[in-house]
Amino acid sequence: MAIFELKLPDLGEGVQEGELVKWHVKAGDLVKEDQTLAEVMTDKATVTVPSPKAGRVVQTHGKEGEMAKVHQLLVTLELEGSAPAQASAGHGAPAAAPAPSAPVAAAASSAPEAASASKVLATPLTRRMAREHGLDLSQIAGSGPQGRVMKADVKAAIAGASSSRNEVSPPPAAARPAAPPVVSGRADERIPLRGLRKKIAEKMVRSKFTAPHFGFVEETDATELVALRKRLNESLAATGDKTKLSFLPFIVKAVIAAMKKFPHLNAQMDEAAQELVVRGEFNIGIAVATPEGLTVPVIKNADRLTLRELAEEILRLSTAARERKLKMDELTGGSFTITSLGQSGGIFATPIINHPEVAILGIHRMRKRPVVDKNDQVVVREMMNISISADHRVIDGQMAADFVYEVIKYLEHPDMLFLAMA
Repeated sequence: MAIFELKLPDLGEGVQEGELVKWHVKAGDLVKEDQTLAEVMTDKATVTVPSPKAGRVVQTHGKEGEMAKVHQLLVTLELEGSAPAQASAGHGAPAAAPAPSAPVAAAASSAPEAASASKVLATPLTRRMAREHGLDLSQIAGSGPQGRVMKADVKAAIAGASSSRNEVSPPPAAARPAAPPVVSGRADERIPLRGLRKKIAEKMVRSKFTAPHFGFVEETDATELVALRKRLNESLAATGDKTKLSFLPFIVKAVIAAMKKFPHLNAQMDEAAQELVVRGEFNIGIAVATPEGLTVPVIKNADRLTLRELAEEILRLSTAARERKLKMDELTGGSFTITSLGQSGGIFATPIINHPEVAILGIHRMRKRPVVDKNDQVVVREMMNISISADHRVIDGQMAADFVYEVIKYLEHPDMLFLAMA
């Protein structure tokens, strides 16, 4: 009987563990080579774990929602052509722990939270931060769901351990009263926060507790933009090009043009160093709604792409996001985020900053509305609202407003975008 033990592979970028989001197999299933066995979510992305060999699943190790460390045993396989192995009773059944390899054993012995802290709920990023500062996670009160230790909690502990650093940190978790439990009724349904939805919850809480948000909203006359988009799409169609320009490529170009005048919007906040990192590249995140929740793929070096290339890249990334095929690199490195719900965008909203970025732009629905023109005549125009949420620690209201008006200038006179392009 040939048995193969599949362990969680290296997930890259220093990631040490991930959450078991979903099992695609169970004990007794026959699997082919490269067939997906499980989905694992890290701080950066959801990745699929394929089977390196064909065979029968003897046992899966770990339950959905649990954390799995790199090199931890995930699946026991009976390889094709071998004698049958005794299958266990399902993926929740306990299994004898395999002897760790030398590198894993060494890492476990050097980690400060290797014993009691291993049961503490925390993301891989939070655990790594605690290790780097010699903190025991089991000694830190968690402010997240089910007592999960958040990054903000570790920062508060770091600040308390070192009075010489003048960091701006959210109040310690102990200072915030714990939320009372919700009593379920007979007809209620409880849905655990797992996978992408749980990561979104953690990131939104971290952003709101860390960055003091403020918002600004203004309307723009998009009539000329609508006309230009229509002409360009007609020109593409006339040449047999199937590319269709949405409004988003124009908005991305307008944002980049405005950022060149207000570079502090193209930045991230380094919490540990208390420094604003102004980025030299224009890597624009585009919020995409998926069945699991909102995700933000990043258009790298968006200033170097034409409108047509931007349209193709936005379509490619959006499709990959909805099909859960985004690569790690396509979810990292963003310097500014644009969120647009199209016709579902409402009149205006106050989006939450994609921390550690310092601002996010909201694009709202476009509607024909009567407006008074410069000749005091009532005319019908294509009107749309734009909102911005910004981190008030580093971006003041005047700068945010001026930035939005610069974006509006290019959207109301879109021909100027061609003059602003590199």
